[in-house]
Amino acid sequence: MSGAPLVLGTAGHVDHGKTALVLALTGRDTDRLPEEKARGISIALGFAPLRLPSGRAVSLVDVPGHERFVRHMVAGASGIDGWLLCVAADDGVMPQTVEHMAVLGLLGVQDGVVAVTKSDAMEPDLAIADARDLVGDGPEIVPVSALTGAGIPELRAALDRLAARLRRRTSEGRPRLFVDRAFSVAGAGTVVTGTLWGSELAAGDRVSVVPGGAEGRVRGIQVHDEAVGVASGGRVALNVAGVDRDDVPRGSCVVRTGDGWRPSQLIDVAIDWLPAAGGPLRTRRRLQAFLGTVEVAATCVLLDADEISPGGRGYAQLRLEAPVVAAPADRLVLRSAQRRTVAGAVVLDPAPARHGHGSPAADRLAAIERGDPVELLRVRLADAAGDGIPAGEMSPGDVTAAAGVILAGGWALDAAAAAAARGALDGALAQGPVAIATAVALTGLGARAADALLETLMAEGAVVRDGARLACPGPRARDPLVDAVAAELAASGRRPPGLAELGERLDADPAALTAALVTLRGDGGAVAAGDLWFAADVADGARRQAAAALAAGPMTIAALRDLWGVGRRHALALAAYLDATGLTRRVGDERVLRRGAR
Repeated sequence: MSGAPLVLGTAGHVDHGKTALVLALTGRDTDRLPEEKARGISIALGFAPLRLPSGRAVSLVDVPGHERFVRHMVAGASGIDGWLLCVAADDGVMPQTVEHMAVLGLLGVQDGVVAVTKSDAMEPDLAIADARDLVGDGPEIVPVSALTGAGIPELRAALDRLAARLRRRTSEGRPRLFVDRAFSVAGAGTVVTGTLWGSELAAGDRVSVVPGGAEGRVRGIQVHDEAVGVASGGRVALNVAGVDRDDVPRGSCVVRTGDGWRPSQLIDVAIDWLPAAGGPLRTRRRLQAFLGTVEVAATCVLLDADEISPGGRGYAQLRLEAPVVAAPADRLVLRSAQRRTVAGAVVLDPAPARHGHGSPAADRLAAIERGDPVELLRVRLADAAGDGIPAGEMSPGDVTAAAGVILAGGWALDAAAAAAARGALDGALAQGPVAIATAVALTGLGARAADALLETLMAEGAVVRDGARLACPGPRARDPLVDAVAAELAASGRRPPGLAELGERLDADPAALTAALVTLRGDGGAVAAGDLWFAADVADGARRQAAAALAAGPMTIAALRDLWGVGRRHALALAAYLDATGLTRRVGDERVLRRGAR
């Protein structure tokens, strides 16, 4: 089997011949349930290996077409790389044809082949035109008859060309297998099947079931009914030792033990609300969310708007009734209580804190979605707060631009957190030597970040070690940089530069600049506000002006911006200063005076 392991999935209206076509292509009847045989329609997912003319083997997923079983269709489509759309010559495009293609679009499955089935029963020209209107100019359309075999070789060739240009859609990240079936085999034990997302799983790997927690070992792997030592994607069957069949329900995930997967009932997403959704999406709407083979009820809490209009996009937190295993960039399908597909969603944060409408989370999610390295680093530093993050291969320039500093030992920390910690330590050391354990506690930082800060200060000579204590090295002359920073902040007024620009103006490295700002703050000459620093009298003047204006009622950032005569970034920083000094609190998009504040 050559090429990356790919999965193709059928799509199309009920009774348009999907299962018969799979039988003609593969020789395998995917309707395995007695009820499917009796009713003549597919109810559950079916699977078959397909050998293409080039010799390449791909997995073919046959999905139900009836509207009552669209949830099974979504489960089957979630892991596919391309589609085989069936449109019957005697019917043309039908409602479920349209919904199936909408689902595929929401999942990011963009390419495929159209088979116009039952072309022996009626001339296919009208159905071909109908299908072309639906799928556009790109995909090949092949008239076929599963009954006579006409067109089947041509369809195999078209699928071969499709496979040659596809890439594996779910190849990134740690391995996980969303389970669609689990059963017992005499003499072998539990077998689970599903589509493998992410990197490889190998025989002998320790695996866990999440959620649930059962642990076992991969005893054997089959791909296309053949035993393999390593599976690298596609349809996979795992023989798992030490795990009972009942421990692996449909929708659970088999993951490699130690890979750090955390099932969560909160997911932050970007939602695309379909034009045909039948009205706007309002916050706290109940929906059914589909991820992999999981179907779970969800409450949709909008973060940046009161509603999303049909055809619109917005950020939301999905609060799920059961935990799921999600990763950034995963795609979900959302359906309404009326069993209609209404939206798609892209996972931006698979395990966020709980937050609601009006929280700053929407700005954070926008930064994540844009993918700008500096913005993402700023988000990571802000999220880490006093814990900091490993600097690794980070560029010092990027860390500075992201309002961070690099400490000793390759540890990066938000600059404001570093400045606050340094200020607290300076204040204590001014009174005399401090035990190292006390110094660590005074910083308010996580253990790794505190150690890195102390190492940095000792390397700079700002503190010295005296046995188990830290002390000031002796009387220190005032650093000329402190006066230069004070002059620059005073001249900038209410529009001070960010730390990176301030350092460039004064030709100061981040550590020296942070130390100067901390000293200046200790002298009462500067204050930290958001990610900026202001001259203390400037910030105090803005605070007094806002207090007088807010006495008349709440104000938005836009109104405060106009009041202060600054841009949005500086208005946000000053508003954060109002909150931090106890003058205001945030309610939705507005600032209001705290009770008793003057």
